[in-house]
Amino acid sequence: MAIAQARDGICNGHGGPFGSVIVKDGEVVGQGHNRVLANNDPTCHGEVAAIRDAGTRLGTFDLSGCELYTTGEPCHMCLCACLWANIDRIYYGCTIEDNGRIGFRDDKFDGLFSGRDKLEGYLVQMDREACLSLFDEYSALEHKLY
Repeated sequence: MAIAQARDGICNGHGGPFGSVIVKDGEVVGQGHNRVLANNDPTCHGEVAAIRDAGTRLGTFDLSGCELYTTGEPCHMCLCACLWANIDRIYYGCTIEDNGRIGFRDDKFDGLFSGRDKLEGYLVQMDREACLSLFDEYSALEHKLY
């Protein structure tokens, strides 16, 4: 579902190949994709869009008991947003390094802020190959790099 969200976004020129889905008790409670270009909003990453959607749907800012699935390892802004929202765990496909290979500068901020090593068990990688295929699709599309 996160890949489908990301694909919708890249096919419509909304932004990078980053889609996210938030699940609570086996039900999808939020979803979104990168809308940086569509909204002219540098903070509207897939994870943030999904958090906003889940908060609206659930009527709360506290997403305790929720898990987030996303196509790319979250940047520090999104990682902190997930922590602020009390999301229990993050599952991601592509790594920070993979994000860099398609033109995103997450590694710059990761080097500046570090600290991921303190979140053992919070960030879990899964479905990298499927997400790498999505990144290849994105790279093949004509898109604006930001």
